[in-house]
Amino acid sequence: MESRKTARSAASKKETPARDADAGAVATAPRERRQRVQSAQTGMAVLKGLARLGGRASLSGLAASVGESPAKVHRYLVSLIEEGLVAQDPSTQQYLLGAEAMMIGVAAMRQADPVRIAEPALVRLRESLEVTCFVAVMGNKGPTIIRFEEPGLPVTVNVRVGSVMSLLWSSTGRVFLGLLDDTRVLGQAQDELAHADADLRRTLDANDPVGALRRDVQAAQCASVRDTNLKGISAVSAPIFDQTGKLCAALTALGASGGFDASPDGPVGQALRAEAATASRLLGYLKRAD
Repeated sequence: MESRKTARSAASKKETPARDADAGAVATAPRERRQRVQSAQTGMAVLKGLARLGGRASLSGLAASVGESPAKVHRYLVSLIEEGLVAQDPSTQQYLLGAEAMMIGVAAMRQADPVRIAEPALVRLRESLEVTCFVAVMGNKGPTIIRFEEPGLPVTVNVRVGSVMSLLWSSTGRVFLGLLDDTRVLGQAQDELAHADADLRRTLDANDPVGALRRDVQAAQCASVRDTNLKGISAVSAPIFDQTGKLCAALTALGASGGFDASPDGPVGQALRAEAATASRLLGYLKRAD
């Protein structure tokens, strides 16, 4: 009887190290996964830092940008070079985006649709500010509304999807007039000016009506109007830029002039400009430092 107890005790002692080893393996697995995730995050931070610096940088500059030591950044760069995401210029020793990173960028640009990207912004503006808003692009006849959102109590306006906006007297049109260097746009504006009535013409600069409008928009990087395009309606518009820095769409909010602040620095103007800037970033636009 005593011998059986001794045998069971010995067996129990032999099993304990095995169970402890299993527990250690289970504890080590999540730790290894966390380390792999952290390594991937650091690698992506290095890659994104290189992109933010214009796709080319020295080791010291890149390390300062991502807030890591040069030695640590160098280890990740070696791995990124092996994967084709980064390359090194042998003449300058600077690091630049590699062929695989460029392929990813090209694929992303193919999917970059300003209207699709601006749609969530329209919904947010409608719900948070309860304003009518739309996104427009430049068509052959002028700035054309592509997507339109209205709050529960909409403002009555005679514009809808497909409407072409005035280049001179709508805030949407003024954004395109001011920020597109296109002779066709300037020609359309001059033609519109020639056919405008005297009252409308008096709202513009007497000496250089089109040029003055363009300079105002370029200085403010947005446009606003009050009772010019539609009587009783005010509007503010902000530009959306693509990855090349070219204006590709305009985001507009409008409301009844009596209760709608169309100033660029008002609550609506600030929210609108922030949404337009977010859409531009999603399209790959990197604002150049002044």
